[in-house]
Amino acid sequence: MNTATNTTLTVLGYVRSPLKDRKDCPKQYSEGAPQAVIEIDPAYARALETLKPGQDILIFSWLHLSSRTALRVHPRGDTSQPLRGVFNTRSPDRPNPIGLHHCRILALDQTRITVDHLETLDGTPIVDIKPIAGETPGAENWGAAIPAALARELRDACAAGWRRGLFSGFNGNASLRLGDTMIITRSGAPKGFLAPGTLTTMNIVSGQTTGPGTASTEAAVHLEIYRRVPGAHAILHTHPPNLLALDVRTGDPTPGLPLYEAEAYNQKLAVLPPMQPGTAELGQAVGQAATTHPAVFMRRHGLVVHAASALEALALSEELDALASIRLRA
Repeated sequence: MNTATNTTLTVLGYVRSPLKDRKDCPKQYSEGAPQAVIEIDPAYARALETLKPGQDILIFSWLHLSSRTALRVHPRGDTSQPLRGVFNTRSPDRPNPIGLHHCRILALDQTRITVDHLETLDGTPIVDIKPIAGETPGAENWGAAIPAALARELRDACAAGWRRGLFSGFNGNASLRLGDTMIITRSGAPKGFLAPGTLTTMNIVSGQTTGPGTASTEAAVHLEIYRRVPGAHAILHTHPPNLLALDVRTGDPTPGLPLYEAEAYNQKLAVLPPMQPGTAELGQAVGQAATTHPAVFMRRHGLVVHAASALEALALSEELDALASIRLRA
């Protein structure tokens, strides 16, 4: 049997939790585990770089009050159940009492990480943190810096837009903001069928791609909106067939109809003259228009809508295209 040359664990920080007594700890996080704060030693501050609120992580703790001599235990401490080998249980009593916890970051303030739930005692040492990947049952690995919940939000909105006819083939693009990171569809991604591997990330400040592959050719539009509109957290760039048909037929895609809702939505829409897609000029023009209007129509091109969520952006896109359909029929 080989002998390990270095088996020393380094304590990175400690848990700050309302759980003060071991008997009060839930067996699993899903059984009412409270929010908690992980205080990381400032010496490891740089190891936290690029972690973001909203991101799912795995936390590895050292369950310091556990027995290290247990080889068999009653599952969940229930003596009515037969003894089981400890490696076939989640018991905290085990030769190496390492805890594994799936959490989501709610806030990150320098070296203080607030997580949504954690079933460990106050003062529990933390020995490692890792991004969620495919090792968690049921978790889709969209990328280390792409929380699965946000990826699903984008996927569901794009799929609904595709069914509505706002996306077709590979056209259009969509994104979400996560701190100073933009999660955006990759070039050539089919919007109706987004899956792991179809998204990438970019730094909003620098514009540098930080994830795999090539971002959408209209990334400049998204970046400029996020830079100029703090309240924008989701952007959909669609090719609405009725708005585009109205633009081709009349040269005026605004919902100029004697309807109350048309008047309200007309105030939400800005119209830009034709500009070459994928250019910095277009990105700057859309970004400027987005500071006063949540929806911007690029003539001969398509519609860009920003909102607090992808579903809100989709709803406004649908409303505008539906009004264009009514105007075409009228």
